[in-house]
Amino acid sequence: MDFTHLDDSRKPRMVDVSGKKPTERIATAECYVHLGLELIDRLNKNDWSSSKGPIFETAIIAGTLAAKKTADLIPFCHPLPLKDVKIDISQSDESKIRISARVKVLDQTGVEMEALTAVSVAALTIYDMCKSISHSISIESCRLVSKSGGKSDFRE
Repeated sequence: MDFTHLDDSRKPRMVDVSGKKPTERIATAECYVHLGLELIDRLNKNDWSSSKGPIFETAIIAGTLAAKKTADLIPFCHPLPLKDVKIDISQSDESKIRISARVKVLDQTGVEMEALTAVSVAALTIYDMCKSISHSISIESCRLVSKSGGKSDFRE
């Protein structure tokens, strides 16, 4: 299989999806942010707020905006009329949080990049809001969990 974003002369290009039938396409991505025990404990005591505001709510808004702006950030992504973006953030264990995004569109191309962009920017927002307390925060395992509605479905 060849890379779809290269033409026959190996020059970069946007994929032409004009011949595809619009279908409902859904993608889910996830990302983990390792905050550490001390920071998690501190944030739990402060109801997950910092001097910059409510951390999870701000990250959800940032991730949603990022999903809508993906075509402005990734050169060959098509601008898409997203129908739904759902972001969930929860503590996954004693030192990490999990961010998941589910993105839906009715279009000729998928929304994997929108879901991945949403969790990435939500994670970066959490980092930004917590960096005054700790710089040992790490963003880990950003990945596509599932996609459906296109030529081939995927589920990890």
